[in-house]
Amino acid sequence: MNATTTSSEATSPQTGTDERADYLETLAKHRFFLVNTLRGLDEEQVTATPTVSELCLVGLVKHVTATESSWVDFILDGPARQDGEPDYEGHANSFRLLPGETAEGVLAEYERVAARTTEVVTSLADLGVSHPLPEAPWFEPGARWSARRVLMHIVAETAQHAGHADIIRETIDGAKSMG
Repeated sequence: MNATTTSSEATSPQTGTDERADYLETLAKHRFFLVNTLRGLDEEQVTATPTVSELCLVGLVKHVTATESSWVDFILDGPARQDGEPDYEGHANSFRLLPGETAEGVLAEYERVAARTTEVVTSLADLGVSHPLPEAPWFEPGARWSARRVLMHIVAETAQHAGHADIIRETIDGAKSMG
């Protein structure tokens, strides 16, 4: 498992205001911590669930990738149309490898999503552009999020799951990614 070429390399800020560079730099740091938990492990280890939760290392990367991608879509296009009930099975599957998926494929997709996020952040005319949040019990009715607020959420989500991954990695073999 080669996790040394990480999405942090794809997200090193090259352009943009200091605010944009700060978002990208912070996001790159937390992406590195997340991806670094996979270093030196085989496919069996990155899919192991050694804690009482159902979380595995590659599943966390897959979930963060999907989450970041959907929030960048929100920045560009607003809320996605939802027909019917929420996709609970799809959400659960975002945390695990499905048949035909590999850790290398998940890491490659994370690289692609990271590059897209960097492109959007550096090229967006105004970080204050906002859209209404989709209707959901976890969002305040009528709330709007700006691109800036979405970026803060992506950073927080990545950092939170990097912490989860650090605990899982330490449980697997005692290695620590953040200390």
